[in-house]
Amino acid sequence: MTGPLFVTHIITDVSTGGAEIMLLKLLSHIDRQLFTARVISLTSSGPIGDRLEALGIPVQVLGMRAGFPDPRAVVHLASWLRSNPPALVQTWMYHADLVGGIAARLAGHAPVIWGIRNSNLDVVHSRRSTRWTVKACALLSNYLPARIVSCSETARRIHINLGYAANKMLVIPNGFDLDLFRPDPQGRASLRQELGVSPEARLVGLVGRFDPQKDHRTFIQAASKVKNRVEGVEFLLCGDGITWENAQLAGWIEERGLRNCFHLLGRREDIPRLSAALDVACSSSAYGEAFSNVLGEAMACGVPCVVTDVGDSAYIVGETGKVVPPRDPSALSGALVEMLELSPDKRLELGVEARKRTQQSFDIHAVVHDYEQLYLRTITSSA
Repeated sequence: MTGPLFVTHIITDVSTGGAEIMLLKLLSHIDRQLFTARVISLTSSGPIGDRLEALGIPVQVLGMRAGFPDPRAVVHLASWLRSNPPALVQTWMYHADLVGGIAARLAGHAPVIWGIRNSNLDVVHSRRSTRWTVKACALLSNYLPARIVSCSETARRIHINLGYAANKMLVIPNGFDLDLFRPDPQGRASLRQELGVSPEARLVGLVGRFDPQKDHRTFIQAASKVKNRVEGVEFLLCGDGITWENAQLAGWIEERGLRNCFHLLGRREDIPRLSAALDVACSSSAYGEAFSNVLGEAMACGVPCVVTDVGDSAYIVGETGKVVPPRDPSALSGALVEMLELSPDKRLELGVEARKRTQQSFDIHAVVHDYEQLYLRTITSSA
């Protein structure tokens, strides 16, 4: 090898979802002496695209409309790949797997690695075009990708059952920067001051965009029960669409009489500070979540978690948190109450164990090393 290997990453968009964040983390930490990169967004640009470009990584936008892949976009993408041929193509999410896989095949002989970022698809809330794309990927999985990376073991099993090529699948979990996400007593105090709540207030937080997958309604129903049993508890929500201007979200909170104890912060750039300020972090996801970034971030900050049993969430928290069934407000509230009623020392002990688990299993440097080795093996075997 005479110089860095050129890898093209193709992703559905570069907004602020879990796949986009993991791509940013990977390219922030990857060995630049081994690999150079560009990113192609199928649809549009966004905040993660801006951050990638700030790293010196070029981002191209194909401008494809959301929905079922457009054959013209496939041809256009193939021409981009021919004009600047990569040593390897890594795709992220279903539409990028299908479009990127076909385009790479049309463009030449660069091997393709697909990226699975979902667990199960909900038939009510998942688009028909997405379900058809998954079926197409399953049919083509024996032919288009050299390997298929799933971010969770649960997602790997689900997709094998959907027809994906089992012999090509492997698991590389999401990784977390333990220097960025760490315990922060000063952040804990300053956030309570920012929110105008008592320094002793116990704070339960859910970080995530407003989306049916995240199931904020179940969280709010559980919060109502928690409020009746635990004094001095406050609830923090943040993410895209998490504002009082969101009439549906605000309505759910107000119909439970919880407006005075809920804090809706919208999109924030200080997630490490917010995560470290929580007493308990929660994931109430109902479906689809494969490997929750916000759980690993909270655990790295030394915060114990209460999670629904979706994707690999139960595996992520291990013995350091509590796991309940999805869409069950009573079970979720009971677990939150149990966690909040622990002594501060016991919660601190769980938080210490949570951070240790993240260090041992999900450190970003180990995860990036796994990707680097996969890229090298794939490129070598295709040569």
